[in-house]
Amino acid sequence: MKPREHDIRYERSAVLLLALGFGLVGLDRWIISPLFPSMMKDLGLNYQDLGNIVGALGLAWGVAALVMGGISDRLGRRRVLVGSLVFFSVCSLLTGFATGLFSLLLIRVVMGITEGAFTPTAITATAEASRPQRRGLNMGIQQSTFALFGIGLGPIIATQLLLIVPSWHWIFGLLLIPGLVLAYFTLRTIRETDQLPAFESAVPAAPVTTSSSTASGTSAVPTSTPTEAVRWLDVFRYRNIRLAILGLCGAMTCIFVLSAMVPSYLVDHLGIGTSAMGVIASGIGFGAFAGQLVVPGLSDKFGRKPVAVVALLLAMCMLVAFVLQGPVVPVLFVLLFFVAFGAMGCLGLLAGTVAVESVPPRLMAAAAGTVIGVAEIFGGGVAPSLSGFLAQNYGIEYVLYLALAGLLLCVTATSFLTETAPTRAAAPEADGVGVSAGL
Repeated sequence: MKPREHDIRYERSAVLLLALGFGLVGLDRWIISPLFPSMMKDLGLNYQDLGNIVGALGLAWGVAALVMGGISDRLGRRRVLVGSLVFFSVCSLLTGFATGLFSLLLIRVVMGITEGAFTPTAITATAEASRPQRRGLNMGIQQSTFALFGIGLGPIIATQLLLIVPSWHWIFGLLLIPGLVLAYFTLRTIRETDQLPAFESAVPAAPVTTSSSTASGTSAVPTSTPTEAVRWLDVFRYRNIRLAILGLCGAMTCIFVLSAMVPSYLVDHLGIGTSAMGVIASGIGFGAFAGQLVVPGLSDKFGRKPVAVVALLLAMCMLVAFVLQGPVVPVLFVLLFFVAFGAMGCLGLLAGTVAVESVPPRLMAAAAGTVIGVAEIFGGGVAPSLSGFLAQNYGIEYVLYLALAGLLLCVTATSFLTETAPTRAAAPEADGVGVSAGL
């Protein structure tokens, strides 16, 4: 068997497994939102409690992503991925046994820690398994399943299972089974970084360079080596990383506030029934899935920044229309679809592709973990809790304006990115250090 043929086969199987794993992360995380109207009655909860439950998981996820992004370099990708799959699946089972707010918060915090460990590790493993010319598409595929299973199929699965199983408790328990199955196949399939050929794991680097004259002009000569010690704070020297954090805070604010609050908004504010609510809310997931496939794929050809900016402007227009729209099921579904298409497509670019392309290979895992971690703390933690406060004290309709503000922040930050697509520009640089391409 030729090495390249073997590596391409591994690339495909790795992307498939990591995509399914991230899809399960999304399902375990977000199935609580469509089930919450039923849980409110049984456990005596309110909108603020929902925001706090979602926010607590997001905060834990963010802190874990910050820490585990670099630690997976030392522990190994496979060990972190398998352990995370097992533990967050068990946490889903335990959610079904929760008896009140305190137990829910505790269980979801532990789930956030394990899912936060999985996320940057899976993104980095996908980048390492991908050929450079397919990196944007592969990382889009890997990340898109989070939305497809968690926010797209999740509301439909939850609302339909409620018609079959005795109560919402059973639905959380059923999610243990796919988690254990995926953990087994991940253990058998995923390779460590040192087991991958160089051309499979190479990511466009941004080495510190000096200039030397050649017959054709000036060429960049790397002075850094892959064996240099990794300092986590080094990732903040890259302007793209700082901008990606700001942009991702905004994109996550939009997506996570809508994912948490739209089911209750549709039922309580627009007076839509539970089954129809599940269909409309699924528009977020299906749109996000399509966006994370299409937007990163287009960015391989047209560039990361222009594609992201156009996608975000589309999302903003659709969200304004959603705010003004009455209870018409097909229209609400379509509007949410395109809001999520633009917002989640950009989220996938910033969290994965732009992050790993903006730093040298030695900082890749740390960069992905940092961007996701900081943004999760705000967009996945603080923002849902703030939306719960707005809904409880001023009216649930005001959470839509918080989501719109998130999109505005994202498009502003994204507009100042330096292009990183291999077909459009050379690697970006750290502030104040000359590299192969200037900012």
